[in-house]
Amino acid sequence: MDIENKTRNLVLAAVFVAIIVILAFTPLGYIPLGFMNATIIHVPVIIGAIILGPKYGGFLGMVFGLTSLWKNTYMPNLTSFVFSPFIKVGEYGGNFGSLIICMVPRILIGIVSYYVFRAVLHGFKDKKGKRTIALAAAGAAGSLTNTLLVMNLIYFLFGKEYGHAAKGLTEGIYSVIIGIICINGIPEAIVAGILTVAVSQALFKVMKR
Repeated sequence: MDIENKTRNLVLAAVFVAIIVILAFTPLGYIPLGFMNATIIHVPVIIGAIILGPKYGGFLGMVFGLTSLWKNTYMPNLTSFVFSPFIKVGEYGGNFGSLIICMVPRILIGIVSYYVFRAVLHGFKDKKGKRTIALAAAGAAGSLTNTLLVMNLIYFLFGKEYGHAAKGLTEGIYSVIIGIICINGIPEAIVAGILTVAVSQALFKVMKR
């Protein structure tokens, strides 16, 4: 890679970092759907991975994770202990597992998105609109990677504590997890797929000029 491309990629990565931070700490990161708010904070991670590659995607995911760590540490809610090892909410405190939940799924967003995009793109060699399909698949896959990993890790690492802190439950906790995955995760995946197609297609056109 020549110096010009490296510089361009670094500038784009810095722009994506700025967007992630802005979305994470303002209401801009959430889209009201009537019955819930869908987060779009992971979308810059997905698009950055597609444009810049999996290493940058992993880095941008790490930035997303760090914003989540900071927010849950300094602006905590009842279940923030599952994302931050530095706080205690009531009788429940975070630990090393909190760092795993906060960071690993977010890093994997970019990596999974990139490889899904490439796999789908190469899987439809002669199909018209294959890039659109690949972008939509990558957006949905990246979003679901975050939701599925975060919620299942919460269950396996903090199941009882999370159930009691969130809903006052001592049993049937995984049913709550499944409900959150369906109610939050599916709309977020759809939104991520749509935004990934729209923004990435525009960026590809600009980058060709």
